[in-house]
Amino acid sequence: MSLKWTDVLEIAIQLAESKPDVDPRYVNFVDLHNWVLALPEFSDDSSRGGEKVLEAIQAAWIEEAE
Repeated sequence: MSLKWTDVLEIAIQLAESKPDVDPRYVNFVDLHNWVLALPEFSDDSSRGGEKVLEAIQAAWIEEAE
């Protein structure tokens, strides 16, 4: 399975699992963008990860963490 920017929930789950010590409420978008690109299953154009999709990933991650 390869992840795309549209796989917001799956990306959030993988980030929650790979970064258990990170509070997603305080993550800046530069770090978030880089962490998504670093996920082993992620394969999408890095330039498509704009602010709206990063906000959605962050919101989903916050829900996963609660």
